[in-house]
Amino acid sequence: METSLKKYTRAEAGPLGIIVHPSCVEMGEKIDGFIKGWRGPSNTRETFIIKSKCPRFGSGEAKAMIEESVRGVDLYIIADVMNYSLEYDICGYKNRMSPDDIYADIKRLIMAAAGKASRITVVMPFLYESRQHRRSGRESLDCAVALQELMAMGVDDIITFDAHDPRIQNAIPIVGFDNIMPTYQTTKALLESTPDLEIDAKHLMVISPDEGAMHRAIYFASTLEIDVGMFYKRRDYSQIVDGRNPIVAHEFLGDDVKGKDVIIIDDMIASGESVIDIAKELKSREANRIFCIATFGIFTKGLGVFDKAYEDGLIYRVITTNAIYQMPELFKKPWYVGCDVSKYIARIIDSLNHDMPISDIIGHYEKIRAKLAQYIEQTEEFED
Repeated sequence: METSLKKYTRAEAGPLGIIVHPSCVEMGEKIDGFIKGWRGPSNTRETFIIKSKCPRFGSGEAKAMIEESVRGVDLYIIADVMNYSLEYDICGYKNRMSPDDIYADIKRLIMAAAGKASRITVVMPFLYESRQHRRSGRESLDCAVALQELMAMGVDDIITFDAHDPRIQNAIPIVGFDNIMPTYQTTKALLESTPDLEIDAKHLMVISPDEGAMHRAIYFASTLEIDVGMFYKRRDYSQIVDGRNPIVAHEFLGDDVKGKDVIIIDDMIASGESVIDIAKELKSREANRIFCIATFGIFTKGLGVFDKAYEDGLIYRVITTNAIYQMPELFKKPWYVGCDVSKYIARIIDSLNHDMPISDIIGHYEKIRAKLAQYIEQTEEFED
C-alpha cells in the first residue's frame, strides 16, 4: 500500500496543508513525516504543516492565527479534543483545557481560513460530544449540533475514529463523514504483544461489554474466526449518577468461557469500572486471561483501578491507541500496550489529497488474515 501511494493516478485536489492544534503536536509531526517520506524526491516542501496558533487574552478569551497563506490549499485541521494536559492562564490562574475549549479552537481555525482554502477537512479522532449522541427526555443533542456547526462553517469532510454511534452522521447527510476503525492496528498490537495466543474457537473468545459494541465484537470475532458473546447492562433508571443511570448488574449471553482467553472490545475505556466488573464476571465463569481492547483509553478515574485489577489477576492486558492523549505514566504499566495510528491517518490524508478512494486503506479483513497467518507460522516455527 505504501508504494502504491507514490503512484498517484490523480492530481492533488490542492496543495496539501496540515494545521496541527497544540493538542496533538506529536501525532501531527509523525503524520507530516510519513507523507514527506512517501512523496519522495519530487516533494520540494520541508513540511506540510502550516504554522498556526491560538493565543489567549488574560481574560481567557482566545483567537486563532494562521501564519501562512492557505489560499487554494487542501486543508486538514487535526485536533484531539480529549487532551486535558494543555493549560492556559485566565485572570492569573491556571486552567486546563476541556473538550469545549479545544472544539472552540477548531472553529477559530476554520474561521481564520474562511473562504481561502479550497477544501477543509477536520480530523477529530475522538468525535466531540459523541457520547451525547441521542436525546432521552429534556436534554441537549450536543454532537449533532456540533456537526451542523462545522457544516455551516464550510467544512467539507470530517474524519473521526470509532464514533460512539456512527448514526450521528445522519445529522449532516450532505457532508463527508469517515468513521475509521483501527481494527487492524489493535489486532497487530495484540499479536505482537502476546506471542502465545491460540487463535481458535476452543481457546479464544470475543466479548462485547454491551449491545452497543456488538457490531465491533462481531467483526473482530469474524476476522479471527472465533466465537462471540455479549453482556448487557441492567440499569437503575430511577436515578442518575455522574450523568448516567447506574448499572445494577451485567448479564451474560454466550458460550462457555471456561479455560478460554477472552478479548473484551469496546470504543472507549472511561472510568474502567464497567470493564472490570465484566472481567470479574468472566473470572467467576473460570475464563483464562482477559484482554481489553479499546480505541480510546480515557481513564477518567486514574490508573489505580487497573493496577489493582492486574494485581488481582482480573486483567491481563489493556490495548488502546494514541488517537487521544495518553498520560506518560501509562507506558510504565506492565498491563498496558499502546497502539500507534499516526501512519494510518497519514495514509488516509495522503490519499484524500489526491481524491483517491480510501476503501483499500480502511478495509481490514484481508490485512488481518494475512497478519494472522504470519503470526501462526511464526508460532509454529517457535514450537518446532
